[in-house]
Amino acid sequence: MAELPEKPIQKASLGKALSERYLSYALSTIMARSLPDVRDGLKPVQRRILYAMDQLRLDPETGYKKAARVVGDVIGKYHPHSDVPVYEALVRLAQHFASRYMLVDGQGNFGNIDGDSAAAMRYTEARLTAVAKALLEDIDKDTVDFIPNYDGQEEEPRVLPANFPNLLANGATGIAVGMATSIPPHNVGEICDGLLHLIKAPNARIETLLEKIPGPDFPTGGVMLEDPAGVLEAYSTGRGSVVHRAAWELEDLSHGQYQIVVREIPYQVQKGRLIEKTAELLNNKKLHLVNDIRDESAEEVRIVIEPRSKNVDPAVLMETLYKQTEFENRISFNLNVLDKDNVPQVMNLRQILQAFLDHRRDVLIRKTQNRLKEIAHRLEVVAGYLIVFLNLDEVIRILREEDEPKPVMIKAFNLTDIQVEAILNMRLRSLRKLEEMKLQTEYNTLQQEQKELQSLLKSDELQWQEIANQVRSIKEKFGPKIEGGQRRTQIEKAPDVEEIPEETFIEKEPISIVCSRAGWIRAAKGHNIEADSLKYKEGDEGRAILQAYTTDKLLVFGTNGRFYTITCDKLPSARGFGEPLNLIIDLESGQDVADLLIYQPNGKLLLASSSGHGFVVNEDSILAQTRNGKVVMTLAKDAKATRAIRLSSSDDTVAVVGENRRMLIFPLEDISELAKG
Repeated sequence: MAELPEKPIQKASLGKALSERYLSYALSTIMARSLPDVRDGLKPVQRRILYAMDQLRLDPETGYKKAARVVGDVIGKYHPHSDVPVYEALVRLAQHFASRYMLVDGQGNFGNIDGDSAAAMRYTEARLTAVAKALLEDIDKDTVDFIPNYDGQEEEPRVLPANFPNLLANGATGIAVGMATSIPPHNVGEICDGLLHLIKAPNARIETLLEKIPGPDFPTGGVMLEDPAGVLEAYSTGRGSVVHRAAWELEDLSHGQYQIVVREIPYQVQKGRLIEKTAELLNNKKLHLVNDIRDESAEEVRIVIEPRSKNVDPAVLMETLYKQTEFENRISFNLNVLDKDNVPQVMNLRQILQAFLDHRRDVLIRKTQNRLKEIAHRLEVVAGYLIVFLNLDEVIRILREEDEPKPVMIKAFNLTDIQVEAILNMRLRSLRKLEEMKLQTEYNTLQQEQKELQSLLKSDELQWQEIANQVRSIKEKFGPKIEGGQRRTQIEKAPDVEEIPEETFIEKEPISIVCSRAGWIRAAKGHNIEADSLKYKEGDEGRAILQAYTTDKLLVFGTNGRFYTITCDKLPSARGFGEPLNLIIDLESGQDVADLLIYQPNGKLLLASSSGHGFVVNEDSILAQTRNGKVVMTLAKDAKATRAIRLSSSDDTVAVVGENRRMLIFPLEDISELAKG
């Protein structure tokens, strides 16, 4: 066996070699895997699946074929990757809860909204839907470019003709290298209204288009909370988000009781996981307004939520669920797509609609040009047939007597090569008188069609009229007049429910807060805690025991003049010695706890320092939002904060004892009330 010649070693810097290879990988991921084309709204694997099914003649009117057969054709001819991602892409196109307008009609187990996987592809069958056929319409009429497949033995379309606005209708998600895309689905009837308006007014404002396309329309229904400014920003810049939450209704029970039934959940939320996580919060006593949650779903979603009491406001109950669970979801907008030149860019709503219309115009022009070629060819052939009928006897004589009739006929009747070939291939039955009349009628009809198509190519106005008619046809075929074409997601203003305090989400239980002299803190259940039964670390002792509830807030006054706030449900349990306070709050090194209090709304505290300074402060103004606390008392040099004494409405006098053992008594009103001092 001959040895292969050794290739010379090429020297290159590691950085340059890595950057070139990484750039190639990144471009491949962006253009050939993750981002959809703005024209047909499909990623390459989705486009290849639909084209392969079209080649297999899996039309909506025909029978199904095994999904394994489809996947085999896709990976064998067009997509040389694993069969798993190809089948997963096919399954998603067939899931009614994942695709607003399904492109694949599946038969068998294609998964469910609970998050269960589809059956193996050898058990499932598939065919195209009417929407998919609209995307493939006229693909055989030279309307789009075809490119060689990965091995050069087949051809595949670079893009589909797309007589359906699939990008906005079904949306898209994907993560590429250094970029991602997230396009929510929309209602095709509304998209068509937007397209028609843009044809009339090419410079239409985004605000005007949003009157036609008010927002996403998710396959799972639900409710989108209207935020006009946020929606406008998302569609104007291509980036933003909207809030999508479950739709619910009340069911009245006997004795004034009720239960809440959720029939529509947020988009891309798995129902099984939603129930599991909510039940987990319920078991952990984080949903004290809810008594029970259960799944009674069959073919349709039905989640039943029982309130803790009939006196619970159902709107408040649902707001607690929205805040803590996936009953509310935020859908992001990142309208990042590949344009017609395969360049990724973030587009706004008008640009996406215009790109679709421009593509439809290109398809119309190419289809018209292709039809004109067919007409020209047919007119040439029919003209030749008519010459035969005018000179039938002479033609028959030439055919019977000449060894090479073709050149003789071309010279005798001034025919073209194409005409002579067609005449020589004529059947005898075509020589009837009736056929001559049909040919003359066909010739006249083709000439009329030719004139109309030529006029269409020359007129921008006629072209946009034709595209507008196509858009109206899409709306008629897939819009609100057909079953499933109506808007599913309701758009509502945020409900007028008072802001729910954080303690609403905490189970109210009595606790005793124990803090040691060394700063170790813990919370024991109940209020009947005996001080003698508490144990501390060696060399440590008790500092304070406070009775509180898990819904309360603990105020820690540091010797540095800062107030720290801890929600009592976050305190460590009384098993063991607890935890050091400086693990919960950022108490500076060398500082200690001056005082501990349970927060009371609108309460008043008298603060004092070792330098003899002090003032009154409102408790609402000292609540801290971070671990760093909030500076309330500015201290003199070497001074420390010493006390924070709660005042009652009956307090009117202050008694102060100095280090000289003298007492001073003066009216409380003589002390200023400050937010910081």
